[in-house]
Amino acid sequence: MNFKQLLHAIRASCEISGDSELWIYGSQAILGNFSQAAQISTLSTSIEVDVTPKNLPQKADDIDGSLGDGSPFHASHGFYVHGVPILEAAVLPSGWEKRCVKLLVKNLNDEICTAYCLEVHDLLASKLVRFEDKDREFARVALL
Repeated sequence: MNFKQLLHAIRASCEISGDSELWIYGSQAILGNFSQAAQISTLSTSIEVDVTPKNLPQKADDIDGSLGDGSPFHASHGFYVHGVPILEAAVLPSGWEKRCVKLLVKNLNDEICTAYCLEVHDLLASKLVRFEDKDREFARVALL
């Protein structure tokens, strides 16, 4: 995934959920911190971005159904959006909400969608708590 695809995912997720604010977590949150991270293959191999509507978390299922794995969106764009409540999917350090990196994205109607991407240290802490092989490799490369 690259930064342009992340922006597209944000616009589509806001449209589907009806929420103008999103949490972005998982490995592709790094693109909100460093758009050039997509140039490092280990940091950009994922074809999914994990999102939760900030104010309407119950709409995560709508995002997953419309933009998720195997959807027409996935087939058309080559990446997908995994809508799932953030606190069900990630273990995060205290205060993570205040450290998120804010991305402002205009949709097709010139309305602003705000995406709050996990700050890189919180992202890496979450990866290391999970501690799967791919998470350890992601953290190793990101720390170099």
